[in-house]
Amino acid sequence: MLKHFKPALLMLLVWTALTGIAYPLAVTGLSQLLFSKQANGSLIRDSQGKAIGSELIGQSFSDPKHFWGRPSATSPYPYNAGASSGSNLGPTNPALADAVKARIQALIETDPGNPLPIPVDLVTASGSGLDPHISPAAAEYQINRVAKARQLDVGKVRALVSQHTEQRQWWVLGEPRVNVLGLNLALDGVAR
Repeated sequence: MLKHFKPALLMLLVWTALTGIAYPLAVTGLSQLLFSKQANGSLIRDSQGKAIGSELIGQSFSDPKHFWGRPSATSPYPYNAGASSGSNLGPTNPALADAVKARIQALIETDPGNPLPIPVDLVTASGSGLDPHISPAAAEYQINRVAKARQLDVGKVRALVSQHTEQRQWWVLGEPRVNVLGLNLALDGVAR
């Protein structure tokens, strides 16, 4: 029995060292060397170097001076990365219908008279509940409200939206999108 135990123990130690130590260190080292920003969370930092958010996780904005992101279904607070998930409410669930109606009402109250149709991504949560992007239509819907609240020219706000609109990856993957945090940070820089 000992003759089988020694090779088994040796293989356990070798494979533990390879797959539990060497491989993770190699992958971590390569990711830090080749993709440092992404490996560290795609963090956005202020002028003092303090992290103020990530390009990959949405944040809650409710001030009319800011663009609002896609609603978050995470709990106990919005955009909780530790509880990433959708609401799991189906289209016939009254709770979903009530939530959508409340979000529509909030949009109408903050921008009465807006003739544009309300884009679906402003009233429904994404599958992860952490989506940092909105569609260009959702940004367009909010331009007049933000420009009025900041007393800025609508054309200037529209130009900022255009600058922060990301196109499809490799011209085929995904849809055009606007990173809400990046856009709001740019707006805060303009408004000062």
